[in-house]
Amino acid sequence: MLHDLQQSHQQDIQTITQVLEKITNRTPAQIKPLLDAMLKRLIEPQQRPFYETATPTEWSIAFQEWVDSRSTLNLPTLSDEAISRESIYGDN
Repeated sequence: MLHDLQQSHQQDIQTITQVLEKITNRTPAQIKPLLDAMLKRLIEPQQRPFYETATPTEWSIAFQEWVDSRSTLNLPTLSDEAISRESIYGDN
């Protein structure tokens, strides 16, 4: 799809590249990958975000994967005192 677009609008893309070259002081070789990525994002159908489409089961799996991914970080755990009601709310 992107390749077809690039072929059918080759002159327009070249003009855009030249304008970007002028205003950014970058070479066409530096601009091309960025322009290709932008075009790809613009022409591909937009996917709805996970939070809009996920089922409760998918949420549960995603959350468990996130929890599991943190286990390798070796983060310190909080003591019982640190998470006690008194330490959170004080003497009030």
